[in-house]
Amino acid sequence: MTTENADSPAPAVTRNRQSGSGGLRFLRDVLIIILIAVLVSFLVKTFLVRSFYIPSKSMESTLVVNDRILVDEITPMFGAYERGDVVVFRDPGGWLPTSVEQQQSPLAQAGDWMLSLVGLSASDSDDHLIKRVIGLPGDHVVCCNDLGQITVNGVAIDESSYIQVPDPGAAASAVDFDVVVPDDSLWVLGDNRYRSKDSRYNQDQPGRGFVPISNVVGRAFWITWPFDRFGPIDFHHSVFGSVPKAEDEVAAG
Repeated sequence: MTTENADSPAPAVTRNRQSGSGGLRFLRDVLIIILIAVLVSFLVKTFLVRSFYIPSKSMESTLVVNDRILVDEITPMFGAYERGDVVVFRDPGGWLPTSVEQQQSPLAQAGDWMLSLVGLSASDSDDHLIKRVIGLPGDHVVCCNDLGQITVNGVAIDESSYIQVPDPGAAASAVDFDVVVPDDSLWVLGDNRYRSKDSRYNQDQPGRGFVPISNVVGRAFWITWPFDRFGPIDFHHSVFGSVPKAEDEVAAG
């Protein structure tokens, strides 16, 4: 009868089992980390920020075609918009042409869904618009005065720091308008003023060119791509610094 030495190494089969179980634990930990990362990204995308790309020239030169931007979703929930804010919103109705949805393979659809879940894909950018807020609820917005400037509540605003027009002497808009912004709505214009189908060009739609605040996804605040354009988006709030509140203009009138 033979006896085993207490100091002899463990059988190979035992070591193999331990190695296998360590590999499974590692895979489990990796999966948990991935799931937590996806969940956090989903919560951020749902409640904090979303990613969009710029498909048109209507906001040049503030934003150019194929810029990738981040949109703050907190403002619609807890804050208020200011004149000058650059906002992304769902089509109020009739602003965008009817588009034919492109068919994707099931694999491409799954990949796009996963990327959009974490905010890396923006496949619905073509279903949204991006413009600058010129008029808040109650504001009286008129174009144009003798100098070709837009007035808000009776005060002319100098938009030369951000709008793009055909020549330096061109008016801020080729289309005249005289509107009072309804409650819970915004009056918005593109920075590329002569190539933007914005509030001015949609006054014949049911919403009369106004954007319901409930349609606003959020305020665009950062360019993430391309890297040479990486940085914050300027709201030019100072342009509107001397504009009185709507009730002040009414009282003065």
